Order: sequence, then C-alpha cells, then structure tokens
Amino acid sequence: MAKQGLVSTDNLMTHLLEVILSHLALTCALLLAALAAIRWYIRDSYKVDGFNQKHVFITGCDSGFGNLLARQLDGKGFPVMAACLTEKGASDLEAVTSPRLKTLLLNVTDSASIRRAVEFVSKEVGERGLWGLVNNAGRSVPIGPTEWMQLEDFTKVLDVNLMGVIEVTLKFLPLLKKAKGRVVNVASILGRLSLTGGGYCLSKWGVEAFSDSLRRDMQHFGIKVSIIEPGFFKTAVTRLDLIEADLRRLWTRLPRDVKDSYGDTYLADYVKAQGFSMSILCSPDISKVTWCMEHALASLFPRTRYAAGWDAKLFWIPLSYLPSFVSDFVINVLLPLPKALK
Repeated sequence: MAKQGLVSTDNLMTHLLEVILSHLALTCALLLAALAAIRWYIRDSYKVDGFNQKHVFITGCDSGFGNLLARQLDGKGFPVMAACLTEKGASDLEAVTSPRLKTLLLNVTDSASIRRAVEFVSKEVGERGLWGLVNNAGRSVPIGPTEWMQLEDFTKVLDVNLMGVIEVTLKFLPLLKKAKGRVVNVASILGRLSLTGGGYCLSKWGVEAFSDSLRRDMQHFGIKVSIIEPGFFKTAVTRLDLIEADLRRLWTRLPRDVKDSYGDTYLADYVKAQGFSMSILCSPDISKVTWCMEHALASLFPRTRYAAGWDAKLFWIPLSYLPSFVSDFVINVLLPLPKALK
C-alpha cells in the first residue's frame, strides 16, 4: 500500500511538473510574440527625413487614389509631380494644391509621352534623382465572362495596367537609382484571386510578378519596391455605369448560339448581381489606400505588400490561400450561373 501511494505521488508530481512547464512554454511564446509585435510596430513607425527634398512622381492623378495621394503628399511637404491623362484633371488638381505641386500630361500606353515625362521629371529633380515612383494609372473595362472577350479587349487593359507600368518603371529607373528611391506599384486583391474574366485580373497578377522580380533585382542598388493590394473601393475603376455599359457592348456582339448557352436573362442577372456585390463591398474611404502608399514612400522600412481595406485583409487575401473549391463556391454565390448549368 505504501509503495502504491508513493507511485501515485510520483505520478502526480510528474503531471504537475508537465503542466507547469507547458504553461511556462506558452507564456514564453506569448511574451516573445508580444515583443516581436511591439518591435515591428516601432520599426514600422520610423520615417525618413527631409520630405521637402524627396520628389515623387505619380501616374493616374485625374481622380481616385492618385488624385488623393497627390494632395496628401503635397500637404506633407513632398515635391509632387502628378501625371494626368486629361488637361481638366491637371487643372482641377492644380486648383486645390500648393504651387509646389507640378502637373503634366501622360498616356502610359504612349512611349513618346513617357519619354516627355522622363525629361520633365529629370529637369525637376536634378542631380538628387527621383525618390518615389507611384504606378497608379489603371483601367478595369473590358471586364466580364472570358468567353465574351476578344483579344483586343485583353490588350486594352493590359497595355495600361501592366505594360504601361513596366515601361514607365524601366524609363524612370536611372533617376530612381540616383536617389536610392522607392517604387510603389498598385496591384489589387484581384492579383491574388481571379474573380472574373478580361484583362484586369491578368494585369494585376502581372504587376505582382513584375514587382517581385524588380524588388529582388533593385535591392542591390538601394531601391525598395512595394505592392499595394486594395480591396474594393469606390473609384472610376469600379464605376458600375461604365462596367455595365461595356458589358452590354460585349453581349451585343456575341453570336446567337453563345447567347443561348447563357440564357436571355443572364446579362440582366449578371449586372444585378454585380451591382449588389459592389454596393456591399465598395468602401468610399479611399484614404485607406493612400495611407499605404504614403507609408511606402515615407517609412524608413517600407513593407513589401500592403493590404488596403478590411475586405482585403480579412476576406479576399485569406480566401486566396484556401483550396480552389472554396474560392469557386464563394464566387459562384456572388455571380449568376449560365442557363445550361441551372
């Protein structure tokens, strides 16, 4: 009996020791995680000096993210060169900013226009070089079911969103190398998860790949590259009237047999579903995106990727890591099925 009591006491002491050690290990792990988070937060808050000497060139400043970023950086003292597609966009921006901000016209699909922009910026920055290049210009339409597209529908979007980004970046690299500056490329959560057909998702996946290879190549020269991955926001890219008008254009030219396979009500159902989704998902607060852009330009240690918007952080990007059947299910809930699959 005494021996059994001794064995039971030993087992109890062993169990207690295991519990204490497991609690200590958990406490240490939580403490290390907390310290790592605090260190990251402090490091993330460090800013570069001399904003007034750091020139930034932004594309697509007529409206949306580019327009707000230009005004935001101008207010912080950065010398901003804002590229607009239209004269009205340029004059409207000049009217609400300081004389320090300069505007110029730029079509990112036109090599001659890009060369003129490089000459303009080179004169402005001098020997300091260019601190920041923000590739923000973009378009969404044509967008929709893949079968509705023709080759030129893809190229219209790819020329702006991907080839334009590549050419602008390549032409500005000598000025960026002088300043050991920053490249900030606007991708999308649709660069992680393809929700629809057309060139938009393709272009944003391409921006992700181009930016990653550029970052690795340019780190040897002191240039840092960041990718902005916005969720859904209310900008010209998500304007439902423009998207709907282009969808109707695509539908109208489809052969009769293709229309029949989708059903006569499919276009109306598609437009309705898209409008419902956009009304729920699109945030009007585009400053969530421009804050990320500003941080990438002003932080001493810019992040490689910035998820902008709670839908990007908590829904779309996590969804992109899940098995395909899960993301397929979610997308099928958001969009109607063709007649043949009902």
